[in-house]
Amino acid sequence: MEAGAGGGRWPLVTGRAVMVCGTSSGAGKSFLVTALARWYSRQGFRVAPFKAQNMSNNARVVAGGEIGSAQYFQALAAGCDPDVRMNPVLLKPEADTRSQVIVLGQRRDDLSRMEWRARAEHLWPTIRASLDDLLSAYDVVLIEGAGSPAEINLQSTDIVNMRVAAAADAATLIVCDIDRGGAFAHLYGTVELLPAPHRTLIRGFVLNKFRGDVTLLAPGPQMLQSLTGVPTLAVLPLWREHGLPDEDGMFDTGPTTHAATGAIPSGTLRSIVIVAYPHISNLDEFAPLRHVPGVKLSWARDAHTIAAADLLILPGSKHVAADLEWLRARGLDSVIAAHVEADRPLLGICGGLQMLGHDISDPHGVEGAAMGLGLLPYATEFQPQKRYDSGARTLRGTQGFWSNLDGTGFSAYEIRHGQTRPCANRDARRLVPVLDGERGWQYGATLAVYSHGLFESSDVMRRLFGHDTPSLNDTLDGLADFADRHFESQALMRLLSG
Repeated sequence: MEAGAGGGRWPLVTGRAVMVCGTSSGAGKSFLVTALARWYSRQGFRVAPFKAQNMSNNARVVAGGEIGSAQYFQALAAGCDPDVRMNPVLLKPEADTRSQVIVLGQRRDDLSRMEWRARAEHLWPTIRASLDDLLSAYDVVLIEGAGSPAEINLQSTDIVNMRVAAAADAATLIVCDIDRGGAFAHLYGTVELLPAPHRTLIRGFVLNKFRGDVTLLAPGPQMLQSLTGVPTLAVLPLWREHGLPDEDGMFDTGPTTHAATGAIPSGTLRSIVIVAYPHISNLDEFAPLRHVPGVKLSWARDAHTIAAADLLILPGSKHVAADLEWLRARGLDSVIAAHVEADRPLLGICGGLQMLGHDISDPHGVEGAAMGLGLLPYATEFQPQKRYDSGARTLRGTQGFWSNLDGTGFSAYEIRHGQTRPCANRDARRLVPVLDGERGWQYGATLAVYSHGLFESSDVMRRLFGHDTPSLNDTLDGLADFADRHFESQALMRLLSG
């Protein structure tokens, strides 16, 4: 293939790798890889993302199982089908010192029990094989690192940063969050702590989240290059409204409110509150709610904020029993119950659905049994086999606050062990099935569904809030345009040279 932006011609590229490492978590690795995936794809290359090992409770369903949400969106940006090889190892935290291990899309309890150093070496052959497969099948593989490559206590067991870069002979960028301060020290220290062979792979620095006059950076980038031999290839302005879901930490920001530009069909909806329990999962699906005009979105861990919600959301949970215990310890169970009893709108998704019911049994020792909040007449049992499902869903029979969604279709996904069945009692008559296959019910003003992805539908957002959201494709094109504006001319194409 020959390709080039603006009609330029470039040598044949086959299996070239570009890697993005960071000086820390949250520096902007996922954001930058997603932007570059769409940018290189628009130059005519066949592009695939890769992250050897991701730690996140945000996951998406693909053929073969699940991968981290970041790699899922990166694959869509690249215009390729998401594949379990693009994130061969996914760690889903269940406690401060314990994670569920997913390998090539499937849960591996044997590896979860293994000591982490031994586990790393056990996983490397799978990681290397996945990387080699992608390099042989695509023109450009965009690799995302994890944390920092300069964690000297972890270098001997590295399977996600410079060991991967070396295996792929990747042209490596290091991105830092300049808004936090200390950017030049972070970049210099990162390079200096790398072994000499790995330093030769570093091809450029990226200063991310810059605010102010870019000319004030001089002579910093020039001095940094004289010390390290590495040029600064881009200064990216702080861009909060880029539209890409945050992989982690969305609720660390304060409440968001956008000015209303028109009437909201619900008439009185002015606040949406998402309960942020410790093991919250799939929080990225709520990103569109940040942009609803006239509505304040809050992530809550206190009774006062929850009690003030017009619409309350119980999101997914990686450990339902532990999160129920957390709710009760803080008295939040009674606040949620008061919300339901007042017949105010509430949405429970997956783990949130399970919490709203009665018994949560675990005869196979999957996650742990618990008593639900007892607010909806159904019970859940954890099954040994995890269920992965994705596809189109249509809501039927929704009423009240949710009535505008009757007949609305949306793309959804499910990742769960739970199987929920209505109770055999008189109260169950109020439980109205709204999704096929026992995937969801409405009970008064409470909607409880197993399907993730409701708010990622433009049709749902329009019917529920009277607000159009940008399409994912428009968002991804915007990221590529952003990279095109702020990278040094031709720098991105030069990364593909040998």
